[in-house]
Amino acid sequence: MAPITRSALSRRRFLKTSAAAAAVAGFPTIVPSSVFGQSAPSNRINVGAIGAGRISRGHDMPNILKVPDARIIAVCDLAGHRVEEGKQFVNHYYAQQTGKPYDGVTGYSDYKELLANPDIDAVVISTPDHQHAIVATAAVRAGKDVYLQKPASLTIAEGRYLSDAVQASGRILQIGSQQRAWKQFHRAAELVRNGRIGDLRHVEVGLPGDPAGGDPTPMPVPADFNYDAWLGSTPEVPYTVDRVMPQKGYDRPGWLRMEQFGAGMITGWGAHHVDTAHWGMNTEYTGPIEIWGEAEFPTHGLWDVHGKFLTHAIYANGITMDISGDFPNGIKWYGTGGWIFVTRDEMTTPTAVGESSQKIQPLMASNPKILDSVIGPNETHLYTADEQHANWLECIRTRRQPTAPVEVGHRACSTCLLHHIAMKTRRRLHWDPERERFHNDDEANAMLSRPQRSPYTFESTFS
Repeated sequence: MAPITRSALSRRRFLKTSAAAAAVAGFPTIVPSSVFGQSAPSNRINVGAIGAGRISRGHDMPNILKVPDARIIAVCDLAGHRVEEGKQFVNHYYAQQTGKPYDGVTGYSDYKELLANPDIDAVVISTPDHQHAIVATAAVRAGKDVYLQKPASLTIAEGRYLSDAVQASGRILQIGSQQRAWKQFHRAAELVRNGRIGDLRHVEVGLPGDPAGGDPTPMPVPADFNYDAWLGSTPEVPYTVDRVMPQKGYDRPGWLRMEQFGAGMITGWGAHHVDTAHWGMNTEYTGPIEIWGEAEFPTHGLWDVHGKFLTHAIYANGITMDISGDFPNGIKWYGTGGWIFVTRDEMTTPTAVGESSQKIQPLMASNPKILDSVIGPNETHLYTADEQHANWLECIRTRRQPTAPVEVGHRACSTCLLHHIAMKTRRRLHWDPERERFHNDDEANAMLSRPQRSPYTFESTFS
């Protein structure tokens, strides 16, 4: 793989670049007529779903289906049965809504063919992590707006390539950091940003873990599955169901536990929690300057992502961050005047075998009065969105930046990947968040990208 161009982008430059790209492209006039044209049969945004697996069926497609101004008209997957089941999923929903049979969804086995359909205005990308950046880049180059599942990329170099491509295109890309639309996360970050716990000093990020295991025994590739395209840019390895996904049903897939396709929970959940942490820290467009830590990695079985770990970081403003599976699942900010902790509604405390778990309060503070504080009209008010997919669709119409634009998603993802590189090198690393390079560390800089397998390289795809 040829080196991917990297450029450092501050928040100011990001906003300026995005606005300039939109102006050059002539927005809003080039938004497809199927969305805004007065003579169009409807004003709906036509959406194609790329990836029809667990996250797509359980999260992405259902939330888009709820928006009356959008219509899913295409489903794409590399497994033939998932294409058909995805079509049935969407057709069934619209049939229930209209009270009559519906068969308006086209199935695709190749995302490039879906992107070539001029009737499709936008795409939701719910593929495995290693496909995120290349598919999203192809989508914006094809003139589509994009909802991209997190993490933004497999490597920091791919994330930079994607962010630059989105900004050059002027398209709207929303990263699936849906915690930004949850009231307790918004409230927590806004309280921290407005000094309700004093001067911020330290942040703890707690993540869940993944087990070792998995059967590495090679198996025949299912007849309806394009395994070579599924591997994409990653090395060719034998097929086994534990390496990929269940052949039946939509349980959690094995690829989430394979470093070939992602980094494990440090990016899987970390992309959510680090993004929220950055929101409260006001570091959404930068990253740490020092990172170090250690982790345990499996010594048996197929699955090889990190296990128990503890990593540390320092930011240019002096704030420190620790990330570990030993902390409660969530984000905890410590300031000179107290602390605030936030997590998801469904989180429970870890327990020993046989003990009952207890639900964690989703929003807590060292002093409960902190949570009742009123944010004044002249204070910082963070971006408000009721639901992440609906916010994206609204921004397609208005051309306003969404709550989690591409550069924010890239910085959250790249920070997680820096912690992962620290796990691997097991030494203190010094990072330049402007240049996006390590200082005087060839070994660490080599880990900013990975070799890519032909013909699925960025170079061959976008040359």
